[in-house]
Amino acid sequence: MRPGPRNLITDVAGLSVGNAQDAALKSGVTVITAPAPMVASVAVMGGAPGTRETDLLAPDKSAPGVDALVLSGGSAFGLAAAQGVMDALHEAGRGFAVGPARVPIVPAAILFDLLNGGDKDWGVNPYPALGRAALAAAGEGFALGSAGAGTGALTAMHKGGLGSASLVLESGITVGALVAANPIGSVTTPSGRHFWAAPFEMGAEFGGLGGDPSGYVPPPESRRMAAMAQMAQANTTIAVVATDAALDKAQCHRMAVAAHDGIGRAIVPAHSSMDGDLVFAAATGARPLDGAPMQLAEIGHAASLCLARAIARAVWEAVPAPGDTLPTLRQDLGL
Repeated sequence: MRPGPRNLITDVAGLSVGNAQDAALKSGVTVITAPAPMVASVAVMGGAPGTRETDLLAPDKSAPGVDALVLSGGSAFGLAAAQGVMDALHEAGRGFAVGPARVPIVPAAILFDLLNGGDKDWGVNPYPALGRAALAAAGEGFALGSAGAGTGALTAMHKGGLGSASLVLESGITVGALVAANPIGSVTTPSGRHFWAAPFEMGAEFGGLGGDPSGYVPPPESRRMAAMAQMAQANTTIAVVATDAALDKAQCHRMAVAAHDGIGRAIVPAHSSMDGDLVFAAATGARPLDGAPMQLAEIGHAASLCLARAIARAVWEAVPAPGDTLPTLRQDLGL
């Protein structure tokens, strides 16, 4: 396995990702889409999810594909971002045909960033406009860190953010991950100077800091741990994993389930009752499976590795902004 040329989820040919954010709001939206509907499913392992149109992604439901997937800040207000995306797709003639009508299918998931120091005193919900802007910005290249849905994200110790990573398998199949990391847990070890995901890093994609030589020790009392307690409801890691393999909805579901291992490898603790941890899985279908019994398992494993790396990249790429409640990791390291 090796990273794709961009080391982004858009190494899966045909996928586009767009971000839109509001610096004063300290929040934003990320959209992933493709020229044709994607086969998709979802797996939820957190205890406090916020979602739109995820029931139709179950393997026994009739919806054949999705036109876009939305990751948004804003808690329940952020679910309205999908409406902005849906409206724009409808204007472009996209959507599931129902007689002469077309209905874009746009599942969404949100994270809680309402207590991150941003100005939340809006008169009109800003998320539909942010969703529309994110779709308009979609392309093969996109910003990581404090961008899109990761703009106002926090972790236990540092600012969170938006991350992505990819892998190309020996078969030629490409797998990628996109994540907005905003967990109650920590992405760094108790020293605050190394990533839990360090064993899975490729090159120096999240700083090359290596594993923590001190091992696991109880974290010290600090302003950051106090901030974590105050933000005890400000949580959730939401992600998309994708592949160019020709997966059906049931296989996409298995891919999403396997990808959750990446959350467990990169965040401690993960999947808590106060997190809404969720992974969408999408397949473009460009590459047929060869029938090998382990191929689907390899795709799921690659998705978990990509997601663990993407979570660490999200924190590594975060940048400081006025009014932040937590520092970035690079600030703590003096970089």
